[in-house]
Amino acid sequence: MNLQPNAETFILVAAIVLSAVGSYLIIRQDWKRYGLLFVLAAAVGNILCYIFVKLRFYVFPYRLFPRISSMPFVAVTIAIPFWVLLGVRYSPKPWTYKIAFYWVFVHIGMLLETLVLNFTRLIEYNFKWDFWDSYTWWWIFLLAFEWIGGKIVPDRLRKPVDTEAFRYGKWAWFLLHFILIATIFLGGYYLGIVSSRFK
Repeated sequence: MNLQPNAETFILVAAIVLSAVGSYLIIRQDWKRYGLLFVLAAAVGNILCYIFVKLRFYVFPYRLFPRISSMPFVAVTIAIPFWVLLGVRYSPKPWTYKIAFYWVFVHIGMLLETLVLNFTRLIEYNFKWDFWDSYTWWWIFLLAFEWIGGKIVPDRLRKPVDTEAFRYGKWAWFLLHFILIATIFLGGYYLGIVSSRFK
């Protein structure tokens, strides 16, 4: 087990603990349905991650259990399903608002991934993988599990954000625009930095 006192260990342990607590708070609403969704998301997340690692799209230089797995198995098993549970639990009912809701999810996920990519040893892209590949797969994964979650978890067990909150001046409208504008700006800035390396 690799528990060196560094940023990578702190980030992994924090992600695992916070995701475990968050997942428990949602799963306890209905152990069978939310538990099944958690297990499915964990299984698919690990399978996809394993395939991408085997295809050498990216690698994980720093892992808590480097002798057991070539990827951060515990973090993937807990953190990714938590993101799915959070989305299914709180996504608005109309698909128009769901897209806006998950747009924020994807941008936050990509912001975190880009930060660990550039400032830690947690992940490293190879030449066959880049920012847009991750961005696309986050969309596919989250929307697929939104659909699957809708089949598993009934409306009575969900707590969708009220669509009224997305109206001009409301809290969801403000939060949506703040996160999207900030992350798009940062994405453009990052693209500029990356592009300048090839000049």
